[in-house]
Amino acid sequence: MPGQESRVRVKRIDGVIQVEFVDRNILDESNIQAIGEEISSLVDAEDATPKLLISFANVEHLSSAALGTLITINNRVRGRSGQLRLSDIDPQIYEVFAITRLNKLFQIHPTISDAMRSFA
Repeated sequence: MPGQESRVRVKRIDGVIQVEFVDRNILDESNIQAIGEEISSLVDAEDATPKLLISFANVEHLSSAALGTLITINNRVRGRSGQLRLSDIDPQIYEVFAITRLNKLFQIHPTISDAMRSFA
C-alpha cells in the first residue's frame, strides 16, 4: 500500500508466493487489516491459480482477528481454485489452530521446505 510500511515480506519461488510476517506479534487490528489487504492483493494479482505459502517463522503471538483474516484469505485463494499452505507455526499458536479446529481447514506443514513440496 502506498504510504504504509509493509507488514510482510514477499518472495516468489517456483510459482509460489511466499509470505513471511515482519512482526512477532500480530495483534493490532489495523496491522491485521493491512496484512489481509496486502496478501489479498497478491492473490488477486496472480494470472494463474494462486499458490500461496504463509510462514509463521517469526510469529510469537496471534490474535483471533488474525485467524479470521487467514480464513478470509483461504476463501479468496479457494475462490480462484488456488492452494494455500501454512508453515513454521509455533507450538503454542498451533494449539490455538487445533482448539479452533482450523488445523483441519488449513494445510499446515512444519517447514517452508515441506510446504513447498506439497504444492501440486
